[in-house]
Amino acid sequence: MTTKTTNIIYWVSTIIFAALMLVSAVGGLGPTEDTIKLLHDDMGYPVYFIQFISVAKLLGSITILLPGFKRIKEWAYAGLFFDLAGAIYSSIASSGKFDPMMISMLAFILPGIISYYYWHQKIKAQA
Repeated sequence: MTTKTTNIIYWVSTIIFAALMLVSAVGGLGPTEDTIKLLHDDMGYPVYFIQFISVAKLLGSITILLPGFKRIKEWAYAGLFFDLAGAIYSSIASSGKFDPMMISMLAFILPGIISYYYWHQKIKAQA
């Protein structure tokens, strides 16, 4: 695979992943009434945690878009994946069953995996 193709796949998947994570963070920055209902009332998270995790997603999304910062970017990817894993687990744990709608989380996870993989391919190509 050429470096150009690697870069295109990396940037497209990274922009999609960051955009999805940013959109999921927006409701919690306030937090909105709908976000409080879902995360606090339905899942049992404290209200102060909603804003914290939203700010963390915002910072992680910005970090993966910035060039350089290899170590920090590695932590940002890890944090974003922990957030997604936590969302899936929390949904299952709070309802007591697997909701087939959780399969839609693949729309968040797949671009992240592709972005992470091609980020490492870019690093190898630069070395």
